[in-house]
Amino acid sequence: MFAAHGYRGTSMNQIAEAAGVTKPVLYQHFASKRELFSELLVDVGGQLEEAILKATAAEGPRGQVEAGFRAYFRFVAERTDAFRVLFGAGTRHDAEFAQTVRHFESGMADIIANLIRIEGLDQERRRLLAHGIVGIAEVTSRHWLAGADQADVGSPAVDPDPDTLAAQVADLAWAGLRGIHPR
Repeated sequence: MFAAHGYRGTSMNQIAEAAGVTKPVLYQHFASKRELFSELLVDVGGQLEEAILKATAAEGPRGQVEAGFRAYFRFVAERTDAFRVLFGAGTRHDAEFAQTVRHFESGMADIIANLIRIEGLDQERRRLLAHGIVGIAEVTSRHWLAGADQADVGSPAVDPDPDTLAAQVADLAWAGLRGIHPR
């Protein structure tokens, strides 16, 4: 419901109906729509983070880049609504929700920064570059979904295989990272 209508456009009545419960039952679990949405953001962000952590655990440096993007893009392809809730649904228009998303992005950047192995590059510079990689994944996914929303699904231009997209974006990021030199 949040993915389709945004935070403000979704009522607790709609959520209860979609969940197959009554509104009082919903309020037994969540004090408010805000609390429910906040918990949803944390849950979805945690699931995406876990997928990337698992994917990058056993790979070498180049493999980690592609495996991380593959996990990210597969998440977007398989859990489109969850991605839209995390990076859409009005999250940027509410200070508390925006802070939750920034916290998730920062956590992702920390994970990625620890994977960047460039001799002589300090941790803060690695974090800065890692935020760029997080941005590449998010913005690529947003564009991918926007194109799919406006075109015929199944078109190779807007409906690429997540693994192919991951390989291409990983090539871009890997080539860029290999060109970084401490200054």
